[in-house]
This record gives sequence, structure tokens and C-alpha cells, in this order.
Amino acid sequence: MGGAAALEKLVPVLLAFGGGVLLARRKTVPAEASKAFSDYAFLFAVPCYLFGNIYAADLGALFDWRAIGGYAAAAALAVLAVALGAAACGIREPRAVALRVMAGVQVNTAYFAVPVFITFFGTAAPIFPVLLFQVCVLSLVVIALMELGRAGAGGPGTRLSRALAASLATPLVLACNAGILLNLLSVHVPQVLLDGAAFVGDSASPVALFALGLHLGGAGLGVRGTTREEAALIAFKCLAFPLLAWAVCAGLFGVRGPWLAYLVLIAAMPTPQNLFIFAQRYDIGVDLSASVVVKSSVVSLLLLPLWLQTVAA
Repeated sequence: MGGAAALEKLVPVLLAFGGGVLLARRKTVPAEASKAFSDYAFLFAVPCYLFGNIYAADLGALFDWRAIGGYAAAAALAVLAVALGAAACGIREPRAVALRVMAGVQVNTAYFAVPVFITFFGTAAPIFPVLLFQVCVLSLVVIALMELGRAGAGGPGTRLSRALAASLATPLVLACNAGILLNLLSVHVPQVLLDGAAFVGDSASPVALFALGLHLGGAGLGVRGTTREEAALIAFKCLAFPLLAWAVCAGLFGVRGPWLAYLVLIAAMPTPQNLFIFAQRYDIGVDLSASVVVKSSVVSLLLLPLWLQTVAA
């Protein structure tokens, strides 16, 4: 019953993604248009979604610092493991490494974990601190590496400072920091602006999924074509990372009870659609990112009953 309910919650996801695939296959909408849709999501819709939700949240009630510290430590170890794995395979270009780090460590919180948590726990609140950590820390690191790899002339110090400045000026990071700051300072934001941000933000998920469907509808995707690298990233994301989160949070930070279950399930969520958006935005590994996003979503869904049974034991 739980698995069926989770599938029902994911029907809109499949509809938005499938619509993009179908329209691209029929050439009703050109697959090249996926870039415009993903830019809209990255530069406008997702920042609006994050700002409105962060500003309205009760930040003090959402944070268990031991739990979040454990998850952050597990994520740091996972980042190191993916980066070392990429280096061992001869991948050293900053954007390529950053893309693989995001594929193996970041999780689909807003568009996959939320319906799962609401279905099984009745609330999605435990997801929010991890979402903040991803946007304010992990995404900042990824964007900085992406910008560093794209930077032109100048010495290492100049390029690094330019990359960090560019990452801090990204709409995604600006929206998150603005929401936190205005929330903490209790600054009144007119309701009409919050309603507008919510209206635009609600389009982030379907537009990102539609863009992904358009790209894959034009490029094609098959299980038989899965590369060893894709399989390794998916296995790390869907199996190794949640097990690492369990070991670090429980063994090193002493997290117990519901929070341990929350963190393991969050780590078991698939790679986010933002990976595909970042790939298109910075023109690196677009086909790899699209494949990992879709296939990790399928694997995570298949493993969901197992993880639910395990964390409930």
C-alpha cells in the first residue's frame, strides 16, 4: 500500500517528464528548446520557490544540529570519495568533477523526497534543513567549480575569486540567502510578492522535468546503453551514500530514532533534476546527467520499499 501511494504521488512527475519525451519524439516541440526551459527553471523558477519557502519557514524548529552535522559529515566524505574516484578514472577538469560530485551526493529533495515523506510521515519538514545545506553549501561548491572551469584568463587566485563571486551571485544562492536573512531579521515581505514567488516557484518542478523529457526525447535513452560510469554513479547515489549516511550519523554522531530514518531516506533519494539544469547551463556532460537523473529515479523508486522497511526496523 505504501509503495502504491508513493507511486500515485509521483504521477505528476511522470506526466511532466513523459510529455516532454512525447513532444520531442513527435517533433512538435524541438529538443533544442530544452535549454530555454532549463534556463528558466535555473535562473528564475527555482530561486522563487526557494525564497518563498525559506522565508515562510520556522527555521528554529526545523534544525536538529546533531542530525544535520552528521549528514553534512557523511556528505563531505561522499564528495571526497566521488572526487577521488573521478581522479582515478583520469577526470580532472573542474566542471566534470563537479558534475559527478553533484550526481553522487546531491539528492532530489523538493520533487521526489517531498511526496515520499508526506505519504509515509505526514510531513516534509525534515527535508528542509537538508535542502538548505544543499543549496547553501553543496550547490555553492559545485557552482564555484563550474565557474572556475569556465573562467578564462588570469592566475589561479584571480580565477578562484571570480568563480566564488560568480557562484555567490547566482540567483539560486541569492534567493536562498535572502530568504534566510529576511526570515531571521523578521523583515515583512508583502504578501503579494510572496504569492507571486509561489506562483512562479510552482512551475519549477514541471518545467525542469519537461526540459529533461525534451532532451531525452531528442537524444534517446536506453538501459542497454548504460555506461560503467553511469552505473557506478547510480550505485553510489542509491546504495553507498545512504549506507554511509547511516554509518556516520548513527556511529559517529549518535543520531537515533526518527531523525536517523529521515536522514537515511533523504540520502537514498535520487539525483536531482538540477544536475541536468547545471549540465546544460555550463555545457558539460549533458547526456550523462540526463541519463543519471532518470535512471537513479527509477532505481530509487524500486529500492524505496526496502529502505522504508530497513529504517522502520
